[in-house]
Amino acid sequence: MAVLPVIPNNIIVHLGPPDANVANVSVSFPDYIKNVASSEIYPTWPDAAIRANVLAQISFALNRVYTEYYRSRGYDFDITNSTVYDQAFIYGRDIFENVGIIVDQIFNDYIVRRGSVEPLLARYCNGTTTQCDGLSQWGSVELANQGLYAYDILTRYYGDDIDLVFNAPVADITPSDPKRPLKIGSAGNDVSFVQLRLNRIGQNYPSIPKISPVDGIFGTETDRAVREFQRIFNLTVDGIVGRATWYRIQYIYNAVKRLNELNSEGLTIDEVSGQFAEKLEFGDRGNAVRVIQYYLRVIAEFSDAVLSPPFDGYYGYETMQSVLSFQREYSLPETGVIDRDTWYAINDVYRADIGSVSDEMLDDGAVPFPGIFLKYGARGSDVEILQRYLNAASAVYPNIPPIEVNGVFDEDTRDAVYSAQSFFGYQVNGIVGPLLWDRLSGIYVDVNQHGNM
Repeated sequence: MAVLPVIPNNIIVHLGPPDANVANVSVSFPDYIKNVASSEIYPTWPDAAIRANVLAQISFALNRVYTEYYRSRGYDFDITNSTVYDQAFIYGRDIFENVGIIVDQIFNDYIVRRGSVEPLLARYCNGTTTQCDGLSQWGSVELANQGLYAYDILTRYYGDDIDLVFNAPVADITPSDPKRPLKIGSAGNDVSFVQLRLNRIGQNYPSIPKISPVDGIFGTETDRAVREFQRIFNLTVDGIVGRATWYRIQYIYNAVKRLNELNSEGLTIDEVSGQFAEKLEFGDRGNAVRVIQYYLRVIAEFSDAVLSPPFDGYYGYETMQSVLSFQREYSLPETGVIDRDTWYAINDVYRADIGSVSDEMLDDGAVPFPGIFLKYGARGSDVEILQRYLNAASAVYPNIPPIEVNGVFDEDTRDAVYSAQSFFGYQVNGIVGPLLWDRLSGIYVDVNQHGNM
């Protein structure tokens, strides 16, 4: 799911009921709405009535796209042309000229419930042979003849708490499922979206443990919640969020939030805003840039084709050239921008590279960041290495307490991480990523080689 709704360049329409063995067609979104409007209403209606109906049709379609209503059910299309489920679409039909002109003017406007993000599922019916809780098409004509404008007509049917979003951006839409499975150690907005959704689903299914805090890091709490969700909904219980689990979470989340109903609970901006940058590009600064630089510097050690960037937290010319060289080497679009696909590719290549490192290759004894984020509850050799690093730092900086090296990220380890993060000026969240790891590993090397700093 995108953070905020965008108008898709194209929409895929299934030419029949969902399970019918019929064709899918891809049409531009404005052409789809022109077809629907020409199939649902009359060109002789007053302008305000046509506009009110078109806005309802746009919002209905965008709700299907934005919530991935059909994709979360296992289909590979965005909407059907069956009026039992969706709205009329007659492939190849003629378009009414005045309807086409109006659609071109407003195809990137839509209706929202005030305080919510998702496009309103603006149900409607003709108001004569069929009745519904939404807009009455013939009723809208009567209201337009009384002098009401399109927005006023819409409020008569959908309530006074609706707003219109104008000039929404237009973009290509891709399925939301992660291109790589999410599991323990994964990090990013996809993880935080899963955590938020599982926490809301857990209100209806209390056996799903609450994930706190929602931090975008796939730790043991998230693993337990995913496994319980998988158990309840008859999925393979492996704690891994692949396509099947991702879309089942989406489907159940839509259901408990009623996102595909007029009385939706609503999505707030806080529920869809990512904690991590959606993209990094020239001119950006901060620790997110330093993380990318760290990964690319390690990758450059293994590949002559990838340029090593500086490690300064600034996305300048040299960092952009490093990104471009990586994208070129791994057949990605050469944009010089870190987007979702480039981030996943960098992460995969980095983990493959460090996985090939043997002990003999580590001249200074420092192990590169393992490629998975470590937090409370983690276990294993990576945690054991972290604990050795923390103890080395403790020998130099008394503010960092010494801890037992037991391979368990327990409360003592978390407290030591808190202290290290506070002392070195990082965000104090108890999560060990590449920057803190790199700082601690450097101290470890100095202590081992020189006995002091």
